[in-house]
Amino acid sequence: MTTPRSLPSDRHERLLAMRATRRFIDDADVDAAIEEVDNSQLVALLEEFVHLPRGRHRTLHLRSLLVGLHLCTQDTGGKIVLERVTDILYFRISPQLRARLGIAEYDDHDQGFEAAYAVVRRIFHAMKDAMNPSPLPPNGHLSRKEAHTLTAAADVDELAERERRLALFTEFVLDASVRPLHDLLAELAEVSLGIDATPVRTFSRGRRTNGPELATDPDAGWYVREGDHRDPDVPVSDAMRPPPPPARKGKAKPPPGKKKTSLKKKYLYGYDAHLIVTRDTEHDAVLLDDGTPNPEVLPVVVLGVALDKPGQRPAYNGLKVLDRLQERGYKPGYLAGDRAYNNSEPAEWQIPVRAMGYKPVYDYRADQLGKQDGTQGAILVEGRWYCPSMPKPLIDLHAERIDRETWVLLIAARRGYRLMPKQNADADGYQRMMCPAEAGKAQCSLKPHTMGRGIHLPLVDPEPSPVGPVKVCRQRAITVGPEAGAKQWQALEYGGPEWQKIYFRLRNSVEDYNGYAKNPFAEGIEAAGSRRIRGITAQTILLAFQLAHANRRKIKKWLETLALGGERPRRRTHHRRKTKEPGTWTPTGHLPSAA
Repeated sequence: MTTPRSLPSDRHERLLAMRATRRFIDDADVDAAIEEVDNSQLVALLEEFVHLPRGRHRTLHLRSLLVGLHLCTQDTGGKIVLERVTDILYFRISPQLRARLGIAEYDDHDQGFEAAYAVVRRIFHAMKDAMNPSPLPPNGHLSRKEAHTLTAAADVDELAERERRLALFTEFVLDASVRPLHDLLAELAEVSLGIDATPVRTFSRGRRTNGPELATDPDAGWYVREGDHRDPDVPVSDAMRPPPPPARKGKAKPPPGKKKTSLKKKYLYGYDAHLIVTRDTEHDAVLLDDGTPNPEVLPVVVLGVALDKPGQRPAYNGLKVLDRLQERGYKPGYLAGDRAYNNSEPAEWQIPVRAMGYKPVYDYRADQLGKQDGTQGAILVEGRWYCPSMPKPLIDLHAERIDRETWVLLIAARRGYRLMPKQNADADGYQRMMCPAEAGKAQCSLKPHTMGRGIHLPLVDPEPSPVGPVKVCRQRAITVGPEAGAKQWQALEYGGPEWQKIYFRLRNSVEDYNGYAKNPFAEGIEAAGSRRIRGITAQTILLAFQLAHANRRKIKKWLETLALGGERPRRRTHHRRKTKEPGTWTPTGHLPSAA
């Protein structure tokens, strides 16, 4: 072994002086972190189910660990590394605050650091294990036989309880980050939400799906850019996949017996992060005349998150977060998500969402446009109930290619044929809906008392039937149950101005937040290196702290760019993009682009 050359004593002294220089964390920042943790009630929550070994004097407590995790996100721009947490707790806060947190003293050398690091790791993993809903241990290459054996032997009820604990933990972490906005959110008549699943990498190299071994993070999976984002090599029953969109006209089909080559490519190995953000749907995020944000429009913040394999159980994960938000007292408003959610089974997504009081707003695939369902003679056309005698050109707007202006006019012409609510839905979701002629929106020859109201109202001319008129035409109103047309029903007229305003504000907001939190110079949530502990539980804990930091960063930036009390804002806003008028939207791929 080569020994280093001896150095002059004065050089030793100078290097020791350089190494002794530390950047200590200000006491005010540590006090703020302690207050944040205490107000979050996380310690009381964790003490209910995190049972640490007894006997030896404990040198680090759950409260101190949470303070260290919070300070680490402030120090690194949103990322958590347990080595950095160790350095902060044991060597970068004042002795007075260490004593206040009950943190033991360790010598400031390699052995002292390793001993302190071992303490941090033990208590972090004890907390993680108490919330771990997976039966598969990370950090090893399990064989598939071992994985099946462990999964079969797991206690399902115990795993479900741990999953509930993890959901509670993430809820408390994110709720603490938006506490400054609690009063302002409570003032809103309703809280509208956008939901989306965005891919995030895990700190593990993916293995072949059908190979003999699992990856070191066995809970993760491959994300595919196209379709439902599932790994196409995972065996899934046809019932779990949405039907493929129809082939476009003019494109030749592959010859019989020849399998078409798949263009799907595995993009990353990791998780789908199901994020739910809140957005004020009454206002555009445009600047005031003085170039500053409108203080009436709250910033977009994330309220809930859940992780799962890419493309797996979007409805289950979305409902899991929505349940927690409902228990926290948020008033339900509009809810917009991508097609992965409204293509779920109605009993798993659409019906429960409406039962919670949310008003869903959806987009559709090409093969889902036009007539979608029916009940008691009424027809469901692109999410709304209409008269069965609505002219066919108004039902299938996409049978022929038309220009945008014609499409907008036809959407508006449908309104005279739409069934109108006679009363609000009851507690079980049943609602009385009136015939449009009875509601004064149309004239119908089957109901003479509705005739002669003026040429501005459409004239309904039902086709004769040997069995007589359908129920909706015989009665003034019908009762529509929550199961009728549940898969495609939505609260707004598809493609109308109000739908465009609500849907795109919510969808754009959640997509913008994804990009905001994926900024590699900030939280960088998509990067595997930003969360270096494997397993779905560790990834969820670390991601929750990253998103909490992104929320705080967003709120702080919003406050600093407001012009309040006649004073100039502290910082200028970077939002200079002009918004499009809502009327310029048409379903992509069905209409020609404007010349």
